[in-house]
Amino acid sequence: MTFEALPPPVWVNDPNSLKRMVEDLSAQTRIAVDTESNSLHAYRERVCLIQFSTPKTDYVVDPLAFDDLGSLAPLFSNARIEKIFHAAEYDLICLKRDFGFEFGNLFDTMQAARILGYQYVGLENILFDKFNVKVDKRHQKANWGARPLTPAQLDYARMDTHYLIALRNLLEAELRATRRWGFAQDDFALACRVDEPKEKLNGASWKRFSARRDISPRELTILSELCLCRDAIAEMMDRPPFKVIPDSTLLDIAKNLPEKDVDLAGIGLSQKQIHLWGAQILEAVRRGTRSPLVKREQAERPKDATLKRLDKLKAWRRKIAQEMKVESDIVLPKRFLQILAECPPKDMEALKSIMRESPHRFDRYGDQIHRLVGG
Repeated sequence: MTFEALPPPVWVNDPNSLKRMVEDLSAQTRIAVDTESNSLHAYRERVCLIQFSTPKTDYVVDPLAFDDLGSLAPLFSNARIEKIFHAAEYDLICLKRDFGFEFGNLFDTMQAARILGYQYVGLENILFDKFNVKVDKRHQKANWGARPLTPAQLDYARMDTHYLIALRNLLEAELRATRRWGFAQDDFALACRVDEPKEKLNGASWKRFSARRDISPRELTILSELCLCRDAIAEMMDRPPFKVIPDSTLLDIAKNLPEKDVDLAGIGLSQKQIHLWGAQILEAVRRGTRSPLVKREQAERPKDATLKRLDKLKAWRRKIAQEMKVESDIVLPKRFLQILAECPPKDMEALKSIMRESPHRFDRYGDQIHRLVGG
């Protein structure tokens, strides 16, 4: 398949262009969608671009130019319009978080490729393989919240949706030919169920360290104070916390207990960091040395019977996955694996209820699963 040189995408940043785009998209049966966020450049990320493509036109929407994008909500929720994403999960979380959108009728080209057993499922690899298109990745880590954007950035953004409709059609044909279309239908329906993202809590990043056994309870308590300090600085500067002080440096501080600026320099902080935040960091260390010890979050150990059922299910799905040449979660997603191990179905009706969100897998594997773990 060959494609001619592409005209520039339509830049949507005012009410009139938004209205015209929504009218066009509403008349389609399939549209391709992607987003760009500024997670590498801001404390609280936000969606900075929304890209749409139809068979004839590529649009790039500037969400920062609008107070309200409610006119897009019916597009995302309309079950008569298929929305095609590549690696939909993160985009859906961001769209739900920033705009409250609900979703109906999705096609995820990355999940389709995984179901087909593709070795490489990144869009760059697939576009080159299917269409001999090489994507320029120089703008992959761009600050999409900055304005104005260059023509090269807009062209990069549009490439994430321009070929998705053609790719989707090829992948559906492969899924049907390999009798894996049912897996895809299950997974696309499951993808529509996006939970409300949890609000980021200042300082809670210390919990990432809590499972490590090489960190003492006192060091963990100091880390909690350091994370609180770092997050306050990051929020004030509107920068990601890792760009203020990386986790590895916080850990060194907690273990070495600096008392003066010179100690911070020895740990690796720059003179600029010490000048700006040295006093705050040292005070956080002092608080951590005298604060009550924080409690590690420990998951409750499953019962032995649950672990046995889990092992059985994992061994079973691994064997089938090897035969299909796919990853194990394609056979049985983790969400079902856990509940089946914890709450074994007493009969086929109970199993059908547990797997109601994946009817194809129930039809295909229900008998085998029930023989493995049925009550």
